[in-house]
Amino acid sequence: MARPVGVCCTTGWIRREGETVELTLTPMTEQELGRLREPLERLYAEDLAAHRGLTPEEARERSANQLRQLLPAGAATEGVLLRVARVDDAEVGWIWVTLPGTVGATDAAGSRRAWIHNIEVHPAHRGRGHARRMIQLMEAELARLGVPELGLNVFGTNTVAIGLYRSLGFEVTAQQMAKRIDPAG
Repeated sequence: MARPVGVCCTTGWIRREGETVELTLTPMTEQELGRLREPLERLYAEDLAAHRGLTPEEARERSANQLRQLLPAGAATEGVLLRVARVDDAEVGWIWVTLPGTVGATDAAGSRRAWIHNIEVHPAHRGRGHARRMIQLMEAELARLGVPELGLNVFGTNTVAIGLYRSLGFEVTAQQMAKRIDPAG
């Protein structure tokens, strides 16, 4: 598998069930992004429809448009860190972070905050600490780049992710609320 020239990997260790395993983040190739993009677009559209009141068609269109805006050059988009997580030779998930000053990086003008757009652990590999380690390795990479803060959005119903983020030191900085109203009959 070809990796971008001059870009190194980030490696960390995970202890589980009495053994230590190595998790490595490697730069994502265009081929890998092509394979992961459709499921990302579909799942994000489903979340938008479920949580933002959009029709499935509107949600799919918004999801596709956002991906086009945020990744105009695909895996080579400047200011975007797309990393694939591997344990041994098995792909266990991936993470997408946008650096400060890049379109979609933050909601605050002039912020020095990087932004996690997506983190995913493939279903067969969940519950083993991979998401935690992926975030920690990304934090180390951002620290080397001089980025002082990392942010993310999480749907309020995703209690497992919320628990993980809190345990890693993330704090609520904004909150959206909504209420469904039944149409008058």
